[in-house]
Order: sequence, then structure tokens, then C-alpha cells
Amino acid sequence: VQLVESGGGSVQPGGSLRLSCAASGIIFSFTPMGWYRQAPGKQRELVASVSSGSGGSSNYADSVKGRFTISRDNAKNTVYLQMNSLKPEDTAVYYCKASGSYKDYWGQGTQVTVSS
Repeated sequence: VQLVESGGGSVQPGGSLRLSCAASGIIFSFTPMGWYRQAPGKQRELVASVSSGSGGSSNYADSVKGRFTISRDNAKNTVYLQMNSLKPEDTAVYYCKASGSYKDYWGQGTQVTVSS
């Protein structure tokens, strides 16, 4: 199983980024997916998750509701995180997670820095 994140970078407060996570080695459409983040000195936390299949069910951390949107494209084996109205407190390494039947799989992470 391989998860490859991309799309991170540096942006000013109020800006936007879209993260992508390309998955291989799993039956993607059957797999719930999620985005997590970890800031320096803090624990990794859930940002957003999306159900398997068409992704009709999603869940967000309170801190990102209304600003972030998770989506999936099963034809491309890819999950996205659209991040708008970014704040300095969104600065972190963002990780993609695939919830397999027996274990979870993680990507290597992509850095997001929000600073003026």
C-alpha cells in the first residue's frame, strides 16, 4: 500500500491550498479515507474523513468546519482536501490515512505553512 500526498506549501493567512493523496495497493473505493495533521509539539489530530464508496458521509474537526472540504475521486484513487481561509494555526504536517480492513495506512506527510 502506498499513499502519496502532494499540494502542501506556504501560503498567507486567508489563502487556499488543495492537498491530494494518491493511493495504490488498496481497493480504493472500498476504503474510508482521512486527513490528519500534526503541529510541532502537538499530537496528531483528525482534520477530516470521508466514507468509502461515493463518499456520501464526511466528518470534520470543529476547527476546520466551513473552511475545509474533503472529497474523493475513485476513478483516480485520490482523496483531496480543499483548504480555504487558512489560518496560522493550520500550520502542520498533513497526513493521509487509509482505513483498511485490518490496519491503517499512512502517507509520508506534506507540510502546510500559513504565515504572513
